Parts: sequence; structure tokens; C-alpha cells
Amino acid sequence: METTLIILKPDAVQRGLMGRILTRFEDKGLQVVGCKLMQISRQLAETHYESHKGKGFYDGLVRFMTSSPVLVMAVRGNAAITISRNMMGATFGSKAAPGTIRGDFGVSNSFNLIHGSDSPEAAERELKLFFKPEEVLSWPRQIETWVYDTSGGKVE
Repeated sequence: METTLIILKPDAVQRGLMGRILTRFEDKGLQVVGCKLMQISRQLAETHYESHKGKGFYDGLVRFMTSSPVLVMAVRGNAAITISRNMMGATFGSKAAPGTIRGDFGVSNSFNLIHGSDSPEAAERELKLFFKPEEVLSWPRQIETWVYDTSGGKVE
């Protein structure tokens, strides 16, 4: 099972889309194991997006991410990173396919509603930035046998 970081960005929060987007993750069968509404500090935004430092969009991205509260989530499931990124859709809302979060709710190439870790290494790093270890919980869900076929002794 993987755990990944999902951030519902300021535009998603301001547009009142938090519940609708979170529901998509739960409907898919992914487990929300950490969740909080927070205001990202400039320092945290700069650290989170440090790989983009020096790029033309970096300063605007940091300004945007600190402009309003965000909802950060730790989401767990089999192949959670790939599944989450597929659910998010293409980076730019204008290019995202219908049925994806960005495709259904976004049109902007700047305001793209959601962030999701793009690899296990990024997820590990990013989760530590936004959550203390005790804020990401583990518990067995009774529905797991209905979400994943484990009849063969492993998660499929």
C-alpha cells in the first residue's frame, strides 16, 4: 500500500470544491488517513516547490499557494500515487480529459486545483513536510475486502 500527498489548492478551497474532490478519492476506494485545512507559509511553499526554483512560474506559484487556505490529505491505497494522478488529469485544466478532477472542474492553465505526489520518493518527502508522523493514521477498514480482491493472498 502506498500513501501519497494530495493538496487541494487555494482555487479548489475558494470555489467550495473540497467535499466533491475528497469524495472522488473515497469513491475510488482510496483511504484518507490524514487531512487538515491549513494556511501554507511562504517558507513551506518554497520548500515544497524547491525543485521549481529559478523557473519563470516559481514566484507566482509560491504566491498562489500562500494566498488562501489549502486542504492537505494523506491518501492510502494500492498504487495510490498512479491512481491519484490519473484521477487528477493533465496539469492544465484546458487540456485535462472530462472525468478527471481538472477536466471536470478546471479551465485555467495557472489555477489547477490539486497537487499530488508524482513518485514514492516525492510522496515520502512531501508527507513529512505537511504532516507529523502521528497525524497520518493507520487502521483497518472493513471494506478493504470489497475494494481489493485479496482472494489470491495478495492485493490485486
